Amino acid sequence: MSVIAILNARLLDPASEYDGPGSVLIEDGRIREVGRGHGATAPEGVDVVDAQGLCLSPGLIDIRVKAGEPGAEPKETLKSASLSAAAGGVTTIVIQPDTDPAIDDPAMIEFIQRRGAALGLVNVRAAGAATKARDGVRMAEIGLMDEAGALYFTDVDAVIANTRTLQRLMSYAAAFNALISCRPADPWLSEGAVATSGELAMRLGLASAPAIAERIQLERDLALVEQTGARFLVDQISTEGALETLARARAKGLEVAASVSINHLCFNEIDIGDYRTFYRLDPPLRPESDRQALIEAVRDGLIDAITSAHAPAPAEDKRRPFAEAVPGAVGLETLLPAALTLHHEDGLELLDILRPLTQGPATLLGLDAGVLDKGAPADLILFDPGAPVVIDADALKSKSKNSPFDGRRLQGRVLLTIVGGRIVHDAR
Repeated sequence: MSVIAILNARLLDPASEYDGPGSVLIEDGRIREVGRGHGATAPEGVDVVDAQGLCLSPGLIDIRVKAGEPGAEPKETLKSASLSAAAGGVTTIVIQPDTDPAIDDPAMIEFIQRRGAALGLVNVRAAGAATKARDGVRMAEIGLMDEAGALYFTDVDAVIANTRTLQRLMSYAAAFNALISCRPADPWLSEGAVATSGELAMRLGLASAPAIAERIQLERDLALVEQTGARFLVDQISTEGALETLARARAKGLEVAASVSINHLCFNEIDIGDYRTFYRLDPPLRPESDRQALIEAVRDGLIDAITSAHAPAPAEDKRRPFAEAVPGAVGLETLLPAALTLHHEDGLELLDILRPLTQGPATLLGLDAGVLDKGAPADLILFDPGAPVVIDADALKSKSKNSPFDGRRLQGRVLLTIVGGRIVHDAR
């Protein structure tokens, strides 16, 4: 494996709060040296990358990625998802267990990890299903899946409505410190809803659910967390009311983390416009006040992970009436430039944006990643935060092209992605 020296970079390391000039030397897949300040030189005989003042940070870690493999390969394969991730500066992806069959036993965890490793692109890990076949009733083999390498346990978009089942899951998971994740949505209030209740949904004639459906379910989930002592991840929090509930739980000392999708940080319900199905998401887009509250939660550190919520869907699943369109959007390649809008338009510091994209998810999942430090894995990205880009969905490496950012002008281009000391994407 070659030795690489990246010189004249602007180092961005949320773990140490460092934002300044520096250099990094990579050897045998790990960071051998990190130099801070100007004037570093490379040892003889190494490959030199002159960063020319551009940003060098840990690679992004995306903890919510859907892939069609196994069972729906025309939507996405692990290879196409990995190529998309590499192009977007995402060096670790966590595959969701809503595959066919579901990732609900150790053999499936091992399959995903072996297949990802064989591709030799990015780090591919898996989340295990919390219940068998994601049926919400029968507890899956979470202990064995944990031993096989599952990073956390979730039924993804399927709500575990059975409180007894969730209580048993949390109690069992707490015994070996496993992480349980749920997306809060009261199943009865949310049933059939494709929008958030309000004037817009009424005018468009769309079935809707009140925003409080998220808070109601979260209150139940957090009551069980308090009772069982489980580690818990609030998946894709999207409303101001739920953020307030989360903050109270944190203040009480509960071990609760939260993720937010990049879509809910960048769009609001007005973007639905004239029934544009690329904006058909689950949870649905919210009013602008909720979006602003989510941005402030990122600024304040209440959000642990920003995810792409990558959910590929082919054209035939999206070119339908809004209420019938499959929810979700691809997002691996657009994650970084979309996140950088929080810097360019909302004034967040780059470190505050990168933290929930790198160090935050690494800490949450116990990964040896997300830092620029001697001995850490050489999972790095070099990017130009000011480079203008126009998103062209047809040019995305994902097999599906359902991007709500299609045609949007953003700033931020990934020039180099390095995983384990290997260059897996080079757009210089």
